[in-house]
Order: sequence, then C-alpha cells, then structure tokens
Amino acid sequence: MAEDSGRFGGFSSGIGEISSGLALILSGEDRKGKTLKTHLVSNCDDIGQQPVERTIEHIFDLPYKSIHSSTNPIDSHLIRSILKKEFGKFQELDCVYSNKDGICILNNGHGSHTVVIDEASICGDIKIFKQPLLVESLAMFTSARANACVWKGKWMYEVILETSGVQQLGWATFSCPFTDHKGVGDAEDSYAFDGRRVTKWNKESERYGQSWVAGDVIGCCIDLDHDEISFYRNGISLGVAFSGIRKMEPGMGYYPAVSLSQGERCDLNFGSRPFKYPIGGFLPLQAPPSLNSLATYLLQCLSRLLELQFVEKAVSTSVEKLRRLKRFSPLEELFYPISNVICEEFVCATDVEAGSTEYIGWGPFVSFLMEAFGMQAPHDYERLDTVLNLFLEHGGSHVIFQHAINALSCSCKTSPLVLMDCPFSGSYSYLALTCHILRREELMVLCWKSPDFEFLLEGFLSRKGPNKQDLQCLMPSVWWPGSCEDVSHEGSMRLTTSALSEAISKIEEMHRELCRLVIEFIPPITPPQLPGSVFRSFLQNLLLKNRNADHNPAPSGVSSNSVIVSLYTVILHFLSEGFGISDICGWMKYYYKKPGVHVGFLHKGGQQSFPLSLFLKNDAQRSDIARLGGSFKHLSKSHPVDDVDREVIRWEEGCVDNEGAQVTHSTRQKPCCCYCSDLEFASVSNDQIRYTAKGSRGHGSSSTERSAHVSAECSTGSLNEEIVDKPSSSDHAEHEFGYRPVQHLRSVPRESQLTTETLMEEELLDAMLLLYHLGLAPSFKQAAYYMSHQSQSISLLEDTDKQIKDKSSSEQVKRLKEARNVYREELVDCVRQCAWYRISLFARWKLRGMYATCMWIVQFLLVLSKEDSLFVYIPEFYLEALVDCFHALRRSDPPFVPSTIFIQQGLGPFVTFVVTHFNDPRISSADLRDLLLQSISVLVQFKDYLVAFESNEAAVRCMPRALLSAFDNRSWILVTNILLRLCKGSGFGLSKHGESSSSDLFQNLLREACMHDKVLLSAFLNRLFNTLSWTMTEFSVSVREMQEKYQVH
Repeated sequence: MAEDSGRFGGFSSGIGEISSGLALILSGEDRKGKTLKTHLVSNCDDIGQQPVERTIEHIFDLPYKSIHSSTNPIDSHLIRSILKKEFGKFQELDCVYSNKDGICILNNGHGSHTVVIDEASICGDIKIFKQPLLVESLAMFTSARANACVWKGKWMYEVILETSGVQQLGWATFSCPFTDHKGVGDAEDSYAFDGRRVTKWNKESERYGQSWVAGDVIGCCIDLDHDEISFYRNGISLGVAFSGIRKMEPGMGYYPAVSLSQGERCDLNFGSRPFKYPIGGFLPLQAPPSLNSLATYLLQCLSRLLELQFVEKAVSTSVEKLRRLKRFSPLEELFYPISNVICEEFVCATDVEAGSTEYIGWGPFVSFLMEAFGMQAPHDYERLDTVLNLFLEHGGSHVIFQHAINALSCSCKTSPLVLMDCPFSGSYSYLALTCHILRREELMVLCWKSPDFEFLLEGFLSRKGPNKQDLQCLMPSVWWPGSCEDVSHEGSMRLTTSALSEAISKIEEMHRELCRLVIEFIPPITPPQLPGSVFRSFLQNLLLKNRNADHNPAPSGVSSNSVIVSLYTVILHFLSEGFGISDICGWMKYYYKKPGVHVGFLHKGGQQSFPLSLFLKNDAQRSDIARLGGSFKHLSKSHPVDDVDREVIRWEEGCVDNEGAQVTHSTRQKPCCCYCSDLEFASVSNDQIRYTAKGSRGHGSSSTERSAHVSAECSTGSLNEEIVDKPSSSDHAEHEFGYRPVQHLRSVPRESQLTTETLMEEELLDAMLLLYHLGLAPSFKQAAYYMSHQSQSISLLEDTDKQIKDKSSSEQVKRLKEARNVYREELVDCVRQCAWYRISLFARWKLRGMYATCMWIVQFLLVLSKEDSLFVYIPEFYLEALVDCFHALRRSDPPFVPSTIFIQQGLGPFVTFVVTHFNDPRISSADLRDLLLQSISVLVQFKDYLVAFESNEAAVRCMPRALLSAFDNRSWILVTNILLRLCKGSGFGLSKHGESSSSDLFQNLLREACMHDKVLLSAFLNRLFNTLSWTMTEFSVSVREMQEKYQVH
C-alpha cells in the first residue's frame, strides 16, 4: 500500500486529530461476548438519558467510559479518528492468518495468493462457464488440478454442484496421470468422491456417502495432521473417506482436483468467497482479504446504530417504555454523521485490496443486509430501505451491491428446505430480499447491465431438491392407506406435507414477484423499450439454449431442470390465475378485470385468437424447432407463406354438453377448470369454430424421446417391443381424413408496430408449452413411476404379511420377515417421494391451469387441422405437451376432479383429436403418430374411457378404418393392443375376473369396414399374415438358439 495514499487502510489519513475537549482512551479490553442487550443495560448509571459518549462507545464497541465528556458536537472528524485507531488492531489480527505454513500457491498470472485452475493440468476440454471458477466439461471426461498444493495442516475447498451427474471431486498429487478415461481417484495418491454413483475412488471404487443433487455444496477436506480425507454434504459429514494417506514432502503435496463427465458443471471455491459451510479447524486454500475483519466490524457498528434507531422509534410511543428502555442520547443529531462515515469508510475499505470486494460482498455485506431485513416474515422493509439509502449515496457501492446480488442468486440454488423453518424456508428469504432490492430502479439497472444478468435470474429461479436423506428429515413420519404404522403418523405426515406445501407456495410467490419486476422493468436504452422486453429476451435465450436439452448428450450450458420448472410455474400462474398486478402499459390484452375478479388468459371466454407469426416467421429463435410437417426447407417449398405478419386465426371457445348446450367460460355452466358439479362435456362442436388464416412455414426433425410414461402403460403381455426393420405396405389416402380447404378465411392486421414489440400472452403460452415438454414431462414421468411403484409395494407388503401369518416354519417366517423389512423400507421411500411430488407438482391451481391449457391447445389444434398449410407448421412440442399433460391430469393424485366429471368434460376433444390424427400423413414423425396410438391404447383398456370413445362421433366415424390402415411394420404392436382390447372376451382372450371390457359397437364397425372395403381388408390381411410369418420365424430362431445354448452335453 502506498504510503502517500490519501487514505490509510480506507480511512482519511489527514484527519488524525481528536476534536478539542475530547479524549479517546482505548483500554484494549476483549470485545468478544458483548451482545447488544448486555451493552444496552450494563452501561447505564441510572434510568434516564445517557450522555452522547456512552452512545458512541456502544456503537463502536469501545470499553465503557473510554471516551471522556465533551461539549463539542459530534462530527465526521471524531468518528474517523475513532475508526483510525481501531484499524490498527484489525491489521494485527489479519496478519496472523496470512502467515500460513504447509501450502504452496503457484503464480500462473493470477497472483501469488490466488488459487485457480492450473490450465497446464487440464486433460480434456473445460470451459469457464462463469468467472471466476464455474466450470463445465465439454469433453467426454475432463480432469484438472488447482495451482495450490498442501503437505501439512488441515485444508478444505467447496464445490457447488450446478449439475448432479458423474463428477469425481477430491485431491491428487502432481504425479497422478489424467487421461480421457482416468481422472481423480483412478490412481495411487489420488482420492475422490462421486455422489452420482455414491462411491469413493482410490484406484478402486467403494460404496461411500450419499447421493447428491444439483445445488449441493460438497466440502472436500484433507487433514494432513492425521492423514485423513473426508467429505461433507451441505455441512454434514459423510464420514472419513480415506485414512492413512501418504505423507508428502514440502512443495510436493496434494492438489485440489476434479474430474467431470460431459456437460457437468460445478462452481469451485478455494477461498475467494466465504464458504457456505465452513468446517471447524479447516482453512481455505486462499486466504480471505486482510480487510475482511475491518469491513465486518464496520457493518457491526452500523447494525448497532440501526438497532438504537429502532429502539428509539419503538419506545417513543410509550412514556413507560421511555422510562425503562431509553438509555442513550437521542440519535437525531448522531445518526447521519456516524452512518455516513461508516458507509464511506466501508466502501473505501472494500476497494483497497484486489479480491476484497467480492469476498466482502458475498460474505459480511449479504449477512448484514439479511440481518437488517430479517430471515422470517414479517420483514423489516423500513430498516432495509434505510440501509439501501445510506449505501447508495456512495457511488462506489455499486460494485459491492453487484457482488451481493450474485451471492443472493447463488444462495437460492443452494438453500434446502428445512422443516422447522417452514413456511419461510429454502430460498424464500433470499428471494424476498432480492425482490425488495430490485424495486430500486438504480439497482435493477445495475443488475440488468451485468453480463451475467440471465445467469443470475436462473439462479433466483432455481430450487434445490431433496435426496433420500433430505426427505427423511423433511418427513420423519410416513403413513399410507392400510398402513400398520402408529396412528399418530397419519396426522404427523399431514401436518408435515401441509407445512412443506406452504413453504413451496411462498417460494413460488417470490418467483412470480421477481418475474413481475423484470416484466415491469423498462431498460434505459434507445430506442425506448416497452415493459416485458427484458423478460422476453431472457425467455427466448433460455429456450434457445435448452431446446435440445432432452437429447443425450445434452448441449453445453443447459439450465437446471428446477429453473425450467419454476419458469413454467410462473407463466402458468400468470396465464391461468392472472398477473395479480395492474395492466402494465396496456400490454396485457386479455387480462380480464372486474372489481375483485381476476381472470387469466386461459379462462377468457368468447372468441379466441392466436398470432400465427409465432409459427411462420423464419427467425433465429425458432427456425430449428421441429414441426409436424417436416423440415423448414421442405415446408417453405411445399407450403410457401406470404404476408406472415398479418396471420391471425380466430375461433369460438367452448364445448357442448350431452344435451347440446354450449359450455364456455362465459356461460352459466363452466368448464371443468372452473368446476361446477352439473357440468358435463361431450365433444368439441365443429360449428363453433371460426378461423382466419392463410399459410405457414417452419422446420421439423424427429424427437428422440417420446412420452415414456405413456408408453410404459401401453406395453402388455408379449406385445411390448417395437419391430422396426420390416418393410411397410401401408398406404394412407388423404381423403380418408376429410381434409378440405377452409372457407371464409380473412386476414386480420396487427394493431400497430407497437403491438409486435409487446410481450403477448400467446408468446407466454408458446414458451410455457416448450418448458412443459423440457422440464415438467420428465418430472411427471418420475412421479408416475413412484406412484405406480408405491401401489405395487403396498400389495407386496400385504402379501408378505399374509404369508407370515400362514407359515408355521420358524425359518420361513424369519426369511419372510427379513424380506418384509426390505419391502417396507422401499415402500417408505416411495411414500416420501410420492408425497414430495404431490406437494411440488399437484397443487390444485396447477392442475386447474393444466386442464385449461389442454382444452385451449386441443381446440386450437382441431381448428388448425382443417387447413393443411397451417397444420404442418405446428411445433411438435405442442402435440407432445398436450398428450403428456392430459395423461398427467388423468393420473393426478389427488384427482383434479372426480373421474366421471373429467371423462364427461375433458375427454371428448382429446379423443376427437387423437382418433383423427394417429394415422395422419401430414404428421411426418412416426414417433408422434405412435404417441397418439399409445394414448388410445391406454384409454380403451378402461371401461369408462371406452364408453367415451363409443359416444364420440369422430371415433365412431374414423377410428375403425384408420386402425386397419395403420397396421404396418412399425405400428402393428400398438394397433394389435387396441384391437385386442376392443375385442377382448369375444374370442381374443378373457378379461380379468371374467368381465367383458370389449366394445360391441367397435367390433361391428370393424366388421363393416372389412365387409364393405375389400381393398382395405386385403391390405390388412396381407400385413397381418406377413407379420405373423415374420413373428413365427423369429420365435423359432429364438427357441433354437435357446436349445443350443442350454443343451446338456
């Protein structure tokens, strides 16, 4: 530090004299252990107003009566002189830590005290995703070491998991080789922990630790005094992983090292920021800045000053409280000069040393803000506003605020739900603080100008999920129907799930508040922007980078699934429940408002419309989206579109009930999402559809993974494998589908250029469907798996209990009881997982929004299916999201509405669409057509659903002929399943319990189709016998191979 600097350690060096008449005496007493409360009470001579000197002593934590009386006013000179004398003590404290032994940091251009990744050690391809040390592997397997090694003492570093795949984290010597297949833990003197595979590695693997999840903080600790290596997950020890590790020579010690598989990301913290979970006795590899203690002290002084201000305001309303509590002189004449100097010196102190602003911003400053604001509601908004006002008066505070916002974003990723803190648990407190900070335009602009703005938003939208051990802590008692557990467990679990539901609801509320702030924000740029432009940009970029997130391997930089789910939930609430805010500059066209009534876009009755430019424009954001009709190049030639910007399609919302009455959101009878018990839907009325459109263009590609949770339900018996290598003999005639040009089309011009720049609800709906496809569909798939497994486990446990009662042999009973313990443990895990998915996915308002989305999309698709030039441009994810969402609603637990109501109101339009399009040649992807066939196969196995098919006009008219036509080399298994279920009990197998679930109606329709269309019958029989011949050939070959393999010699 330069000796002629204008400031000494961040304090004014030219103001060294103490004000006349005052003598500052610092006794050097130990300041530890003095709380605010004891200071307030012990420093009082009587119950009355104390002199100003006692107030200053309390604020700056000085010994009692170390400041003598004075008649001079308190000014900035005095405050700075006090702080200057205190500064020397903190220099001495920080020097003790800086003299570390047992560590060597190589200076590779970042300084001799900065620990980073040693670029020379990298094997593979690693990308700095975000400075300074958020890294991602771009190769199949990437390994790297840090530029610091240790050989004595106790050291640690932390790893924040951005992803939860295969990562090997630990320590390795310089001599350990890294290759494309070997990394940390794969050699001698190399030790690693991998939470994905729950193993530890040192040449060989061994079971260790817990499974990890995204957002976990892994502490990697090495104790060279006892020759041990241990790991911590979120501050909880996983036990000693390795003992008796080899001692190393000075300068030749153990390096922090990581190995990441492709697409894995983690944030390494060697000490440049405060640890999330510091472990007692272990030091960070990189020493904290020397002024950290001083900055912490200044914030503590300001905290005591604010507390005194709070006490003075609180007691001013009661004379009695004034007599008992008011100990110090009034703060009106003290607050501004003291607070101003503290803030000024704090800002200067953070800027003295390289790296100190980041460390202090992530640590002491965020802790101070949170203390002022309050972790639990009700929050102290007034005190936080006071703090913000004080610091924002100093221009240099912007940098530290930027680091604080980064720290808050990171905290949202890593904060777990804690049952005892509910409902204000998880990321709630950090989100609430962030939302209040960003209400300041100055700070919102600061955040928006950050190069990491979108990354920060993703962090705020992250929500850390639980692993098995976390769920055990969140739900200590479990119960299920028919359970033999303690009767108190049922009530306990209900209270637990209720508390967790409320906690998640609070977090989702804060997510919506944050997104509202971003939507309302108007960036200070030219040309002027409208509200929503920043949010649109964020949404488009997030969708662009995650568009292929369902591929394997996923592209680089994809978002966490929790971010996608959170953003979907925000948009679903906006579109279904309303925005909860006033009309923002008129951009929310469909936000229906009445006094005390908020109707979202999805529940708006009357005429519906959709801007087809979302499909037809050839822009970088959408040109590579897979479409129903094929590639963009093909569609642009076969279905060219003119005047794209003027394309809007319109139709009348609603269905008809069994008596032919109109049922819409505008009528007295309401749809299922606005449930009323006398409502019954039957089918979509084609007479109600009116549209205005021309043509379209787009791009298509086949999707690799299709609604596996629907496919799982479709596989029965031996017909559960897909045959793909046989030639197809099926022909599809377009006239079979009744397609014809739409009459009375009219083009609707946009209101103005302003509207095209305005964020529209239709854009949000389009984005929400893609978010559902990417994030929610896999989550519902997992939920369906656990719910199915729970039912199976309950049955298995009950059967085992019966066997135990029936068995007389003690040995058999012993084995059965051992098996029962295993089954019960699996069941308990399933019950917790199912409860978690019910809490996080099946909130009633979410199911209501999902149902409204299904009905909106299916009517929209039915409208567009009447016009070839538009239908082919529909994105594939519209159809996939519709099918996934419908089946998720059908299986929802608890049910969204009674099954009979759901069938009457929601099944008709969906059945109409699937039966008319599962063999539609305009859908180029065979996977998508199979998806529709799978839906039919799933539904017709249930008698109630089969009745809905029989009463559906489109199913009766189209399905029999289309099924016979679709029987080819690819779809024969699915078609056979459907035909078998339609004819079951009529010579093609017996139904369960002897009950017939077949359909006489569809049997007659199939018979008539075969009798009246000899060409169709001939083609079907040819394909049928070809398939039978091929099947028998394959079967005989398999039997012969089995005989040869297991032949007894």
